[in-house]
This record gives sequence, structure tokens and C-alpha cells, in this order.
Amino acid sequence: MTGPQDLPDVTEQPQGKGPQAARPGAGKGLRIALGLSVAFNLLVVGLVAGAVLRDGGPRDRMVRDLDLGPFTEAFRPEDREEMRRAFIARMPALRDMRQAMRGDFAALLEVLRSEPFDVEAARAILRQQRGRMQERVDLGQSLILDRLASMSPDDRAAFADRLERRLRFGGRD
Repeated sequence: MTGPQDLPDVTEQPQGKGPQAARPGAGKGLRIALGLSVAFNLLVVGLVAGAVLRDGGPRDRMVRDLDLGPFTEAFRPEDREEMRRAFIARMPALRDMRQAMRGDFAALLEVLRSEPFDVEAARAILRQQRGRMQERVDLGQSLILDRLASMSPDDRAAFADRLERRLRFGGRD
């Protein structure tokens, strides 16, 4: 029969074993960078998806969950439809970007599991990801700015009023 004295003390930290023992707190910055990278990706996806939405249909409701709210909703339904068409026309480029991001993550996972950890390799991969995300942001901005530029001054002023109302009252008029 074993008693509590025979069980290992799981509260003790091993001394001098593993990469964390040599560098306390190592990897925290990388975890933060990865978290920010994922958050930024979701933000960009939400911006692009939200900018191209129109009301109606299960597909649109599915994507609308990703939008950024007031900015997207300030566009009229016909504006969102035009932006959706432009977005679909550029989808192949987004698929290529998504595939490249998967490759970046595969490379990052390899670097994270390697010993010794190569901070510079991780930094280079994150830099590549940032560049790809910037391309997505640029596409979203391009779609939005193209639509705004095609509006008459009165339509742009009405858009600004709707946007301001959404920002001020959270979409409640």
C-alpha cells in the first residue's frame, strides 16, 4: 500500500531541465507576437468580409459575424453588393495568400520545436506574415476606397452621416 509520502511532489519545478530553465520567461514575447498575429488576421478578415456583405441569405449571415460593425453597416446594400462582387473577383489572390500563410505557420511550428530556438528565424517568419497581412489590409482598403470614390458628394456625405450615427449610437438610431 502506498501513502502520500510515496507520491512525487508535482508542485516542484525541475531544476536545470528544458529550455525554460535556462531562460526564464523565454517564449513569452513570441506567444504575445503570435497572439497579436492571430488577432490581426481576424481583424483583417473581418474588415474585408464585413466590407463586402449585403443583407440576406445564409452565406451572408455566416460572413456578417466577422464584420467590424459600424463601418460596414454604413454602406448601403447596393454598395455592399458591389464591394462583394469586387471581393469575389479578387478571391484567387486571397486564396494564394491564405495558402502562403499556412506555409508560414508550418515553418514557424518547425522553428518553435527546434532546439536551440532560433529567434531570428521566428522573427523572419513573423515579418513575412506581417507583410502578407498588410496585403490583405491593402485589399480591404482598396475595396472600400474604390466604393467611396465612386459615390457622389451627396452619397459620401450620407455615408459619413450613417457612419457617425453608427459610431455614436452603436447602430441604434
